[in-house]
Amino acid sequence: MLSHRALWPFLPFRPFGALTSLLARLPSQCAVCRAWPSRPVCDACVARFAPPTARCGSCALPVPEGVSRCGECVKHPPPLDACLAACTYAWPWPDAIAAFKFRGEAGWAGPFATLLRSAPWVEPALEACDVVLPMPLAPRRLRERGFNQAHELARRLAPSKTDATLLLRTRETPAQSGLSRADRLRNLHGAFAVEPLRAEKLRGLLVDDVMTSGASLFTAAEVLRLAGAAHITAVVLARTDPPR
Repeated sequence: MLSHRALWPFLPFRPFGALTSLLARLPSQCAVCRAWPSRPVCDACVARFAPPTARCGSCALPVPEGVSRCGECVKHPPPLDACLAACTYAWPWPDAIAAFKFRGEAGWAGPFATLLRSAPWVEPALEACDVVLPMPLAPRRLRERGFNQAHELARRLAPSKTDATLLLRTRETPAQSGLSRADRLRNLHGAFAVEPLRAEKLRGLLVDDVMTSGASLFTAAEVLRLAGAAHITAVVLARTDPPR
């Protein structure tokens, strides 16, 4: 089989973005099991490491079959109408997500968007929403990474509905890692803003890569609620396990 480099002389001239898209469709090696030829993550690995899982409809934590809401969400309902996750934040996904976010491997956006679309209820949520809102990055972090991973996911999920200007990050915040959920919420106070006239009565869908405590998504959803949003769904690639 010819490599991507060997095929280069035979490819017609085209804009770089289209050429990158073409190369992304060529057979490659599965990043998990190393099967060849395959997609970046083969169907067998998706079935094994991202199986459909019963999750709380409000925060996406795993729950027993037949349970729609976890106890914490029953006692303290979050500002989300629904929360959907494609997989648990466990091997092999952390390494792949880190490559996507921190090592500039933006090509993971396509496979990850496909994984998201395959999760239960994500397709209907995309169809029902008015606008898809990527979780925004602070300017300094955006400069460091070169792109917003949530925006890359969102525009592959629903390019015609994605709006990266409605929900904005208004200030830098210290890293969330290592903080308790209460401290994370305090850390994010006043960190998001939204234009009220554009948010009123909309059905929004928030997109992010990893959900840990939910502080960022909940804070963004609160801001959208205050601006008049009628319905807010969150869709995340990976959900961390509950604390033990």
